[in-house]
Amino acid sequence: MTSSEQPADLLGPVEIRALAEKLDVTPTKKLGQNFLHDPNTVRMIIAAADLSPEDHVVEVGPGLGSLTLGLLDTVDRVTAVEIDPRLAAELPSTVGWRAPAQAGKLTIVQKDALRVEPADLGEPTALVANLPYNVSVPVLLHLLATFPSIRRVLVMVQAEVADRLAAEPGSKIYGVPSVKAAFYGAVRRAGSVGRHVFWPAPNIESGLVRIDLFAPGTEPWPITDESRARVWPLIDAAFAQRRKTLRAALSGHYGSGAAAEEALRAAGIDPQLRGEKLDVTDFVRLAGLTS
Repeated sequence: MTSSEQPADLLGPVEIRALAEKLDVTPTKKLGQNFLHDPNTVRMIIAAADLSPEDHVVEVGPGLGSLTLGLLDTVDRVTAVEIDPRLAAELPSTVGWRAPAQAGKLTIVQKDALRVEPADLGEPTALVANLPYNVSVPVLLHLLATFPSIRRVLVMVQAEVADRLAAEPGSKIYGVPSVKAAFYGAVRRAGSVGRHVFWPAPNIESGLVRIDLFAPGTEPWPITDESRARVWPLIDAAFAQRRKTLRAALSGHYGSGAAAEEALRAAGIDPQLRGEKLDVTDFVRLAGLTS
């Protein structure tokens, strides 16, 4: 936001209820809709994202526009992806009402976030969103795979999912999401969000997850469709039956237990370990992407 612009007037509970009533919108579990109505939480999310004015932010599930308004105050460009046609249609009016000076920064894409393509968004540099909780991990991984221009992620998800994404090897909650997120960069918990800042209040707590992606030219392994095609099946197989040793869990992938053991030993990995003991570098090495 430049000094000549008026700051956005963030939405509170009264405005959120009024907008929902105007649109005849009832939040649905199917779409994972819980509308954020607390300006201080919006400010906390944006501060945790550590954005620069020149960032192009993609926001998934803007809903009634609470976070969108805060983002428009902070960066030069926001692309909001909204699946609900009523919400997508209303968002420009809300921005014109609450942040008229920033209205030109907003682009709206009415589409399922799991189906967005490069042509839809261009080259966003950051993902900042209150992700729909029912599809949060698939959406996150789809966007990271589809938009290599993204350098920073700050998403709000169900607290349990946030813990899984940021989990370390050896933890009981460490699993497929943990490893796949770490494939792209450094993942960490960035805060907690209570239930009372949403309407309707969800039955679960929420958490913030930040991912600082590897800077271009410093990636420790190739981050491409080809590399994912080699690493992802290994991760999926290793955690499909958590109690199995890697030799047993990967026998299907390699064709036999003996072949799995040979591949594991060649990568310097004990075949008797379980998948939860391996970090992302182990899986990448097993896939033959690093020595």
